Amino acid sequence: MELVATIMTALVALEHLFILYLEMFAWETLGKKTFKGALPDELFKPTRVMAANQGLYNGFLAAGLIWSFTITDARWSENVAVFFLSCVAIAGIYGAFTASRKIFFTQAVPALLALLFTFLARMGE
Repeated sequence: MELVATIMTALVALEHLFILYLEMFAWETLGKKTFKGALPDELFKPTRVMAANQGLYNGFLAAGLIWSFTITDARWSENVAVFFLSCVAIAGIYGAFTASRKIFFTQAVPALLALLFTFLARMGE
């Protein structure tokens, strides 16, 4: 279970690194393709700074999850991962209610699964 929890946490971190890249550096190119239909093309340029700010926050979430892998104390590593995975899950749930239901499945569900496997691994100790 611990290996699955670690892999799931790493995948959530990688997803948020991708979101950082998309929103901070590729908003007007790849962002336009990714969010085709969700936002009119003419709004990508004026929302570039707002998207970059959102990307930075996603980067902080990824950094926290990556940090959890560098902590040598197993319990603290798990606590830090649980905190940042919870932040991702809450943000994904909020985004599903306020922006698009798709966000629940693309962001909240992977974080919730990583949390589930983290807790199952703890119970198996």
